[in-house]
Amino acid sequence: MTSINTNIAAMAALQTLQATNRSMDATQNRISTGYRVAEAKDNAAYWSIATTMRSDNKALSAVEDSLGLGAAKVDIAYTALESAIDVVDEIKAKLVAASEPGVDKTKIQSEIGELKKQLQSIASSASFSGENWLQNDGVGAAGNKDIVASFNRDSNGAVSIGTITVDVTAMTLIGTVNEGTGVLTKNYNADGISTPNGDNTDYVLLDAGAIGTPATGREIELDGGTTPGEIGAMIRVVDAILKDMTNVAANLGAAKSRIELQQNFVSNLTDSISSGIGALVDADMTEESTRLKALQTQQQLGVQALSIANSSSQAIMQLFQN
Repeated sequence: MTSINTNIAAMAALQTLQATNRSMDATQNRISTGYRVAEAKDNAAYWSIATTMRSDNKALSAVEDSLGLGAAKVDIAYTALESAIDVVDEIKAKLVAASEPGVDKTKIQSEIGELKKQLQSIASSASFSGENWLQNDGVGAAGNKDIVASFNRDSNGAVSIGTITVDVTAMTLIGTVNEGTGVLTKNYNADGISTPNGDNTDYVLLDAGAIGTPATGREIELDGGTTPGEIGAMIRVVDAILKDMTNVAANLGAAKSRIELQQNFVSNLTDSISSGIGALVDADMTEESTRLKALQTQQQLGVQALSIANSSSQAIMQLFQN
């Protein structure tokens, strides 16, 4: 049956054209944004996952910044500590030289005095971002410092922060208020270091002039009357200080190595997450451009089909012509 009120062919052609136009709109949107899933309506599950992972990636970016800041602090402390070890080692050598009979101890003391000033300069200069891990200006021990090292999300969606802990108390060289908090300023008992040698004196390597709690031990200094036994006790104390500083440097080096490993891991993890997000929501531009060409052709054919369907009803007019 042919009807001029209901053109079935035109309706079908119009529906096909409208479907093609909708597909073209979606394809053009993917090409312009670069996303296959740009909004929740495109794919709610993938959009939700991608949004959460993007948020986690921002948190990991902050972790990278924190690790960089922590690495800089550790580097400063490690470099300064290595320099301080060299200076204390030199002081030990000077004391050994002073044990030689007939040597001018006052001249050696002059050199030791300059080396002590260098130690104070190293400790006071080892500062980064307002923090100095080698010099303690507080009354109590410096304690631990935590460096944010990771951002974790478990299977239930709960998040947590991981840290790398650095024992700053052990690496404090100078206590400016409480000298007992610094390796170079606290008391070392000469008889308590190794086999008793009859010298029960407490020694400190240098006096920082603490205004709060000064050390009570005798400062390691030489004069013309310093006996060989006293020099031997001083050498034992300086050697004990060197051992403590070497242990701290080893621990700090281990922390430095771990921070570097964590920096590499976080960087790789961020890249992997970005790649995973892309696999979920990014559009394949080659595929989309090919689809767009096909849809443009379908659109042209749909317009022609609709035109033919609309013009077919006009042929009825010829039946009424003589």
